[in-house]
Amino acid sequence: MPLSSVEMKVFEAILARRSVRSYTALEVAQADMSTLLEAAFRAPTTMHQEPWLFIVIQGRQVLQQISELTWPLIFEETGRSGGIPRPFASPDRNIFHGAGTLIVIGARSTGPLAAADCWLAAGSLMMAACALGLGTCVISASLSALNMPEVKAEFGIPSDFVAVAPIVVGHPAGASAAAAQKESAVLSVDHA
Repeated sequence: MPLSSVEMKVFEAILARRSVRSYTALEVAQADMSTLLEAAFRAPTTMHQEPWLFIVIQGRQVLQQISELTWPLIFEETGRSGGIPRPFASPDRNIFHGAGTLIVIGARSTGPLAAADCWLAAGSLMMAACALGLGTCVISASLSALNMPEVKAEFGIPSDFVAVAPIVVGHPAGASAAAAQKESAVLSVDHA
């Protein structure tokens, strides 16, 4: 499955990937969406379990509704009663940063490694998005809302689905600056 002229080497995509927090109104092309999902499907899994299910939610208006459901949950979970967490500060208080597409990777099984498998798929999806010139951002603050029975019912999501990795995808509105990297923590054990 060849990528277009924006094809990158894997390491280049790893170094170039950023969490994008501002998107244009341009929708993600269906061909690009198929490529992203194919990359996620091909991620490694534990014992070839492939426990995941991918939910694609598109449309800024519906994402704004989910965002509005999420705010009270964020404050309840963090014990805050006011103020806006710094990463989400924006006039519209949209936790999805204006993106028009949310891909929720989750599992119907609760095996001990299902979440790890979902995150492996998320990593593959985000690297493929970077190679295609698209931006992504993990929106873990939306997990409580996405796992609410009423939200699942509204979107036809199976009741036994557990959201693990919610990722917005879109066309970046400008360049994203590289975040300062923390010092690498590497423990080396040599028994030679």
